[in-house]
Amino acid sequence: GQPLFPVPAGDESAQALTGANLRLRTDMRFRGPGSGLSVVLRTDVLDNLTLGSTPSLRDGTPASSTGQEAPLQALRVKRAYGEAVLPIGVLSVGRQGSHWGLGMVANGGDAEGADSGDAADRIAFVTPLIGHIFAVAYDISATGPLRDDTSFSRSIDIEPTDDVQNLTFAFMRYHTDLARRRRSRAGRTTIEYGAYASHRWQENDIPGSYLGDAANGSANTVMKRGFSATATDVWFRLATRTLRIEAEAAYLHANVEQASLVPGVEFYEPATSNQFGAALQSSLDVAGIRVGVDAGMASGDASPGFGAQASDPQANPPFDTRIDNFRFHTDYRVDRILFREIIGTVTDAWYLRPHVRVPLVDAGGARLLFDTALISSWAMEASSTPSGERALGVEVDPSLRYETRDGFVAALEYAVLMPLGAFDNPAANLNARAAQLWRLHLGFPF
Repeated sequence: GQPLFPVPAGDESAQALTGANLRLRTDMRFRGPGSGLSVVLRTDVLDNLTLGSTPSLRDGTPASSTGQEAPLQALRVKRAYGEAVLPIGVLSVGRQGSHWGLGMVANGGDAEGADSGDAADRIAFVTPLIGHIFAVAYDISATGPLRDDTSFSRSIDIEPTDDVQNLTFAFMRYHTDLARRRRSRAGRTTIEYGAYASHRWQENDIPGSYLGDAANGSANTVMKRGFSATATDVWFRLATRTLRIEAEAAYLHANVEQASLVPGVEFYEPATSNQFGAALQSSLDVAGIRVGVDAGMASGDASPGFGAQASDPQANPPFDTRIDNFRFHTDYRVDRILFREIIGTVTDAWYLRPHVRVPLVDAGGARLLFDTALISSWAMEASSTPSGERALGVEVDPSLRYETRDGFVAALEYAVLMPLGAFDNPAANLNARAAQLWRLHLGFPF
């Protein structure tokens, strides 16, 4: 009975919403002269700030605003870590970006327009060996309630057993973008691949520390959790002068011995999860025109809904204790409306995405490009959709993109989603209608 996407507050039958936001991102690397040491820093200023959202209300009403106030969190430090080049490899320590392969599971949010991105508090060691790169990383993913020390200058974790920790082993055969372009110009085929295995665990938990009153208990009540999860992922890329094929596939398994969030209330059965996801990208350059077909799938769960949001859970313990819907990272985008805006990400679905890019004008210092994609999608589990049908919809995403040699980008994007039977509501005798989107994107790299 609720809309799948927000509607105007003053008229629920209205259809149009507008908005604008901005972000200033700076990536900096400081290298010690004549040494193998460096420090990396990423800061986002006014990160995804909605324009007009901080009006100065000195006279009491938005209509009398004379300017914008500085938001409380105007500056966000996303990454800060150090690197040391040692005789046997590279050691990095700190909060660093986490990205792998296509970014289907781990995505650092480095792409143009990415809104989130993963950062890990990590100790990592990377070394080249027998033509490959090998890596091991230890992450402190979460710690429990904190208390100030006697000097009030740092925090103390008062319960070590509720910490969430992560250990990852990876290997890959990889070339930098520059090396790949050089090999392409030389007519050489570049084959790259890699795999990782990652294990995460948590012994106990203090749900009151993050749920508050919803946990129905003291903020310091420790309860058994027994959480463990293992992720495996493989990645492959083939590139020639005109062809690129890239794929990633992942399997995730998790077990939670005690899934209850209420101290003193226990479930008899553990919660389990078995999830699988895969993505394929391809492109072929023919006389300056780029064409290709992308595809992807994410395993589903038989529970109603897609499970992309916390408000749409796929488990209902103690009756249903399985969560099998795989979720793509939200910054891995295949469309502009259905998965990005309405569902939230690719989950419990599979899709096909043919696409084409045509250069319209190339003036040397600037060029104008036209590209479009057609995305057809289906649900993996029919029980997840409002109507019980699998066909989700067909979306067309054309755009015009102007870019200059110094990096300025102006892109005008359009999208139209033509929903199919999955989003109809037979019980209320309602049929889903088409959704449209216009977006203007401006980028000022420096």
